[in-house]
Amino acid sequence: MSEKNSLPHHPQIMTAGSVEEETKLYLRQGLVKLTIMTTGGTIEKTYDENDGSLENRGTVISNKIHQKLRLPNTEIKVIPLMSKDSIYMDDQDREKIFQALLEAVKDARPIIVLHGTDTMEMTAKYCFQKKATWEVPIIFTGAMIPLGFEDSDALQNVTEALFACRFIESGLYLSFHNQLFKVPFVTKNRQLRTFESTLL
Repeated sequence: MSEKNSLPHHPQIMTAGSVEEETKLYLRQGLVKLTIMTTGGTIEKTYDENDGSLENRGTVISNKIHQKLRLPNTEIKVIPLMSKDSIYMDDQDREKIFQALLEAVKDARPIIVLHGTDTMEMTAKYCFQKKATWEVPIIFTGAMIPLGFEDSDALQNVTEALFACRFIESGLYLSFHNQLFKVPFVTKNRQLRTFESTLL
């Protein structure tokens, strides 16, 4: 078998076991464990050839992102929370995301939240207002153009969030276009179609 074929391509499958056993496994294999929570938004939209529409039809993490990234030492737990365009989200949806984060932090692993950009800062700030101190790094990210389109920024933003969550301290963040913002000091610049700090 060639070296290319012998390299694992997909993140490792989670296995059950005690905390002590998982810690030993981590130290032995150098595993990076993290959680990705999906909520919908542009980053997860798919194109329907029948009617030409773009819809949220379920998480793209299991196929497109795994197919495009080599993550041999990364164990990813995917939580498909909802599949909703963020422009239609309300505080009930934000509360659901907040409660899911409260549960997810019990795994003591970094969390990446895939979210629509229209109200991503609102959800991140909602979670900050409900709980300012978190036990793990939590990074919100999304995209202006759906994953799979040639000029999409989705893979860039996900990759940057995956890298950042390994090194930053615990807390709430928003990662976008090669920048990492501390929540709540971030806002969307709709004219430039990106995010920027409110501290400038």
